[in-house]
Amino acid sequence: MLKPDYPIRTARLVLREFTESDIDTLHAYHSLPEVARFLLWEARTREESERSLKYRIEHPTIEKEGDGVVFAVEHQETGELVGEVNLRWLSAEHGSGELGFIFDPRHHGHGYAREAAVEVLRMAFEQMGLHRVIGRAAAVNTASGKLMERLGMRKEAHFVKNEIVKGEWTDEVVYAMLAEEWAARS
Repeated sequence: MLKPDYPIRTARLVLREFTESDIDTLHAYHSLPEVARFLLWEARTREESERSLKYRIEHPTIEKEGDGVVFAVEHQETGELVGEVNLRWLSAEHGSGELGFIFDPRHHGHGYAREAAVEVLRMAFEQMGLHRVIGRAAAVNTASGKLMERLGMRKEAHFVKNEIVKGEWTDEVVYAMLAEEWAARS
């Protein structure tokens, strides 16, 4: 179970709940083909972005296995939404979760995704008491793989042509971190 004490501050960022006022910025990056390129969905229409935002607003906590929360990541100084990091509780029995992230390309290369993801991993291991957190990405999305490595996650699998995404067979990579690895890293 995770009921974040919003807002959560890092050195440069604020992790917070999404609000209806985020729609323009959220849609601006969700509608970009270069953002959707590595995701399971196509570039979103305004209506699809609105539905996505509604889900984020309605799920600010993790109550039970299968739940997920998406944190809005805002730049502390400018107040601008720069991206999002999500955490899903995969299994109570196995103490597992999954980390994900999407950032506006205008804010790539500043370390914001890493900074926000470190905080979400901290919540996963230290607040939820998870045993293991994974991250998955399209194998061609080398930037996400590098980010997960910088987080201290280890590459555990490279599945060849295991899913059809947007009409094509796609390779997937899986990274993971255990609670004891998190503790040793910290």
